[in-house]
Amino acid sequence: MNKQETIVLGGGCFWCTEAVFSELKGVISVAPGYAGGNTQNPTYEQVCTGATNHAEVIRVEFDPAQISLEDILEIFFATHDPTTLNQQGADTGTQYRSAIYYTSDAQKETIEKFIAQLSKDKVYNKKIVTEIKPLDTFFEAEAYHHEYYKKNPDQGYCQIVINPKLAKFKAKYSKLLKNDGT
Repeated sequence: MNKQETIVLGGGCFWCTEAVFSELKGVISVAPGYAGGNTQNPTYEQVCTGATNHAEVIRVEFDPAQISLEDILEIFFATHDPTTLNQQGADTGTQYRSAIYYTSDAQKETIEKFIAQLSKDKVYNKKIVTEIKPLDTFFEAEAYHHEYYKKNPDQGYCQIVINPKLAKFKAKYSKLLKNDGT
């Protein structure tokens, strides 16, 4: 029997992060949503104002027998800038902060060790500012955000921002990609 785990990641726009993590072997499902805020059932419009304090996130359900949390963290840190506070590229606001919401003490320990190693190895020129907290509540995003890239590949944001990010990700992590279309 496979043990499934869940982790919630905020690496800027959830359209980008969903597109990346949906490609990984061992990832069972990816859902865009909101976490880390103080409003129940926030809407996208409310989150965009910054008033709810939610981050745009993805909930990643994965099989640790097929993909390790360390691999997920490596990809997470390689596909966004964890050193910019409340910003990813041109996207600014608290909703675009770098954040990890863990679901177990074991995950918290792995995350802390991983970040400590990145810092020790001086992978980034600036301090990592990723918010690390236990998952309180995940609010799933509106239906039109689900599989946004897959459904809208010709949309401007997808062409300019997501396509280059996906190409770089796929070239570097080809061994972790789903190859059989599942």
